[in-house]
Amino acid sequence: MKKKIGISYTETNFQNYWNWFTAADLGEDLELIELSFEKNNVKDIELCAGFLLTGGIDVTPSFYDGALDYPGQPDFFLPQRDEFEKLIYEYSQVFKIPVLGICRGMQYINILEGGKVLEDIGQANLIHQKQAEDKVHSIHIGHNSMLYAIVGVQNGKVNSAHHQGVNSYNLSNNLISNSYADSPDQLIEGLEFKDKTDKSFMLAVQWHPERMKEKEINPLSQKLKERFLEEIKKMEK
Repeated sequence: MKKKIGISYTETNFQNYWNWFTAADLGEDLELIELSFEKNNVKDIELCAGFLLTGGIDVTPSFYDGALDYPGQPDFFLPQRDEFEKLIYEYSQVFKIPVLGICRGMQYINILEGGKVLEDIGQANLIHQKQAEDKVHSIHIGHNSMLYAIVGVQNGKVNSAHHQGVNSYNLSNNLISNSYADSPDQLIEGLEFKDKTDKSFMLAVQWHPERMKEKEINPLSQKLKERFLEEIKKMEK
C-alpha cells in the first residue's frame, strides 16, 4: 500500500502544492491526498504518513487572542479551516508524523504551539508582500539548525507573499527560529522544534518553495522536499 501525503486544502493556489510533488518524487511508494475543511474528511487524516500545511487566508484572530481589526484584514476568515488544520497538526504530534508548514502553515504551527503572529507587518510589506509577483529577498540560515543541515547553505534568496509574520516577540517557547530575513524587520523565515527529543520531523518556512523560480535546483525548495519525502518513507503506515 502506498504511503499517503496529506495536503491541507487552501483557497489560494492549491494546485501549486499538489504539482510540487512530481511523478518521479512519488514513484511507486507515495501518493497525495487532499485534506479539505470543505469536505471535512477527518477520517482521511488517519491514513496519512506525512502532512503539508499550506498558505492562504489569515488565521482567525480569536485562535491566538489577536486584534479584531487590523490593516490588511481579509473580508472574511475561515475558522472551519483553522479547526480542521488544528486536528491535522494535533494528530501529527500524537502519532509522530512528519509535518511541513508553508507560509500561513508556518504561522499557524507557531500559534498551535502557543505563539502568536503579527497581524500586519507594516513597512515590511514592501519587502514581503506579493504585488504582481512574489517578492524576492535574502535570508540568513543559522548554521546550527536542522534547516542548515538539510539545505547546506547559510544564505539564499526566497520568494515572499505575506502580510503577517512571526518575530522573536511572538515566537512559541517550544520553537526556535532557524532563519531570518536579511532586512531591517528581521522577520523569522523558518521554524523548528527547540527540543527535538522524541519528536517527529517538523519544519516550517515562511517562503513558498512550491512555486519558487528554478525550484528544481534551488536547495531552499528541492532539498526541503527531498528531506520531507525521506521522513515520510521512514513511516510504518
